[in-house]
Amino acid sequence: MYHMSHISVISHTSSTELAPVTNLPSQQNPGLVYLASLSPGSRRTMRQALDVIADSLTSGMCDHRSLPWGALRFQHTQAVRAILTEKYSAATANKMLAAFKQTLRAAWSLGYMSAEEYQRAIDLKSVKGEKPDAAAGRALSFGEWLGLFAACQSDPGPAGVRDAAIIALLKIAGLRRGEVASLQMADFNRETQTLTVRGKRNKTRSVPVEDKGAIDALADWLHLRGDAPGALFTRIRKGGKILLDQLSDQAIYTILKKRGEEASLADFAPHDMRRTFAGDLMDAGVDLVTVQKLMGHSNANTTAGYDRRGEVAKRQAVKKIHVPYKRRFV
Repeated sequence: MYHMSHISVISHTSSTELAPVTNLPSQQNPGLVYLASLSPGSRRTMRQALDVIADSLTSGMCDHRSLPWGALRFQHTQAVRAILTEKYSAATANKMLAAFKQTLRAAWSLGYMSAEEYQRAIDLKSVKGEKPDAAAGRALSFGEWLGLFAACQSDPGPAGVRDAAIIALLKIAGLRRGEVASLQMADFNRETQTLTVRGKRNKTRSVPVEDKGAIDALADWLHLRGDAPGALFTRIRKGGKILLDQLSDQAIYTILKKRGEEASLADFAPHDMRRTFAGDLMDAGVDLVTVQKLMGHSNANTTAGYDRRGEVAKRQAVKKIHVPYKRRFV
């Protein structure tokens, strides 16, 4: 996530040039038009990125809603790049610049910039870092996974069972937290032990669940939840009553933070679990194409989706990862 901070813009960029815009309809606001094109999970992160950019350009006078995006020119965008390069890692800065460019594209499409003004404004070089992007974040050790499941096991209420199942899927399937939150009962095929996952840009992929610990964790949660249609993972009241309301991706974040603190783990992000999943598979010798399929990453080789051997390879791959969970209900 990106935290707001008042950063002095390079001297040749004047915040007075960019007075806040008010009462602009959502469909005519470049920032809101761009954000509306994203999935809910990505929307929050990119909104924070745009807020940081707007804040830095105007010394705190504007946010993503009120910044006059169509008024930005070459000097403004170069100043933004310099600020992001100084403050963030290369991977984060480039992600924020990508959101910036897409917002400027929306400003051009809405008629706030000429083609020439737009092309000059987005003439931004990528930020290069000394470390590869993969160096960001961290992997969780097997002992840390044990600690997370122990924290869930020590909770006698239904939340402990639910949270263990959530963590099991994050470990065995490498899901994004938004993907976990959006899972429906119909997305889990109990006969084939397969999840249907809807990822970014509504791309669908299947992920087999082969590990007994993960299957048992899910079975325990479904034993308590019941078979009613709706979200796979739902809210639970303080008294232990299980509701059918779907969890948000922010709720998944809160759950993981709570269990991590209970297990006395060093700070980790939900995406670190996904990163661990990929690293564990590659360490086990699983080929990169199979890992990409399991994680739902974009692949230029569209024919790979028609390879029937891919399903067998994925099923063999997930057998290499183990969830240390013992079923409570038989």
